[in-house]
Amino acid sequence: MATNVLIPGLLCDRFVWEPVLARIEAEVADLSTQDSIAGMAEDTLAAFPGKLRLAGHSMGARVAMEMARRAPERIERLALLDTGIHPLKAGETEKRAQIVALAYEKGMAALAESWLPPMVHAPNRANRALMEGLTEMVLRKSPELHERQIRALVGRPDAAAYLGEIACPTLLVVGREDAWSPVAQHEDMLALMPDARLEVVEEAGHFAPVEQPDTVAGLLTDFLGS
Repeated sequence: MATNVLIPGLLCDRFVWEPVLARIEAEVADLSTQDSIAGMAEDTLAAFPGKLRLAGHSMGARVAMEMARRAPERIERLALLDTGIHPLKAGETEKRAQIVALAYEKGMAALAESWLPPMVHAPNRANRALMEGLTEMVLRKSPELHERQIRALVGRPDAAAYLGEIACPTLLVVGREDAWSPVAQHEDMLALMPDARLEVVEEAGHFAPVEQPDTVAGLLTDFLGS
């Protein structure tokens, strides 16, 4: 029987996956110590032997894709949420370096205040419990962890080069209002993958799993648990 593994994104942890964990049995990957997508993929493959069903959010989806590339015989299903396969954008390295410096100079609270709101669909920012939960999640992290994960993202592999070789059933999920990883990026991924379908979640931004928890948890429960 395959193990469900949920892979969090940048500065994220099991908080993002709690709506899913309430419905199905799953493990949550630990991406707190590595500084490359390859290292994250290798460590997660080693931590959970045997057949796997993966769901990755944002950076975690890039890790999931790399796992599928490295061990295709072990991956039964793949869910990729609010992510992309694009290479570095112009100015991205510099912008990420600025937020790394912000965390060191002013602390994780300042980082959370700057980074989180643009990631959330504007009306959902009024949800106090949601924003407090996301902020507390970021505050559980350190500037050093953040820097390692940024290093991994800046050095990310070109997933577009191998995406068409991922043959397992794949579910793509994206918030309609995701400004960082927009719907168009997922449509590009859909066009490359031989066995994929796309679900667009209304009234959600980059944090679709917690902005619309019932919808996303339902999609993942049906896909991973079936």
